[in-house]
Amino acid sequence: MAEVHRDPYTGDRVVVHKNRTGRTLAIVLVVILAIVGILFATGFWKADVKGGDMPEVSVDGGALPKVDVDSKEVVVGTKQETVEVPTVGVKDNGEE
Repeated sequence: MAEVHRDPYTGDRVVVHKNRTGRTLAIVLVVILAIVGILFATGFWKADVKGGDMPEVSVDGGALPKVDVDSKEVVVGTKQETVEVPTVGVKDNGEE
């Protein structure tokens, strides 16, 4: 944003440019902190620090490493359901 002033001694125009980068960075930081707060409050993201052990990893030459990690359980399943489907008919109006 620029402001125009008059020099009190010479009467010349003086243009002052204001940099608002700090204000923009502060707004972005507040938004990021709000999003992180919402994620923690809803339980979507939680700081589960109990245990504190690193996962055990063992590697044999030429093989993929075996990793023991406890992660969230994902439950997936199917169920049988009956859905009514409308019947579609075609009327013959006698024209060919």
